Amino acid sequence: MTNPLPAAVLWDMDGTLVDTEPYWISSETALVESFGGTWTYEDALSVVGSGLWESAAALQSRGVAMEADAIVYHLTDKVREQLRTVGVPFRPGARELLRELREQGVRTALVTMSIRSLAEEVAASVPFDAFDAIVAGDEVSEPKPHPEAYLTAARLLDVDIARCVAIEDSPAGIASASAAGVAGIAVPHAVQIPPSPHYGVWPTLAGRGVADLASVLAARSGGIAPHQAEALS
Repeated sequence: MTNPLPAAVLWDMDGTLVDTEPYWISSETALVESFGGTWTYEDALSVVGSGLWESAAALQSRGVAMEADAIVYHLTDKVREQLRTVGVPFRPGARELLRELREQGVRTALVTMSIRSLAEEVAASVPFDAFDAIVAGDEVSEPKPHPEAYLTAARLLDVDIARCVAIEDSPAGIASASAAGVAGIAVPHAVQIPPSPHYGVWPTLAGRGVADLASVLAARSGGIAPHQAEALS
């Protein structure tokens, strides 16, 4: 018997849909160094998946003498500049899975800690109507790993959050999804994500389809943990 489709699939953006983490890291590094400080690769990885205002506080602690809002919008402008000049680097399999979801009528949302203007620009770069809703970092009171962003996405889509699947690439992101009650799939990229009974871990989205997402959701509904479902697939 074919498993029921998810009510919605909720996508993280940076590192999951698009490989923009290098853009953020280079922008953060240049900003800290402009104030005479040092921002290592390890420093950059420590804020992957966090809210931008939390990242701004980390940069201030390294000597960036700017208000948090100014830091957020400066970094966003630098990332946007790279998107326009270098290109939008989609993660393997992401657009293909998105297209299949849309063809099968599954609702989708982009759930990101980037600000809305950047999220809209990335969404518009997908060559089809990819998302029914966007939840952005400048529209929530609490950043990931708090569940607010995912709860908001389910409310906007008017779907049962227990019938949703989230795709994430960071510990903070997958923790946010799990706390919201979403069936989560972690696709690690810039940072490692440890195995957990609360979510599945896929090395890539390449070759994955809607049936794989439906299997994860069905397994959880049947009392099988996502990581066990992955082992059985």
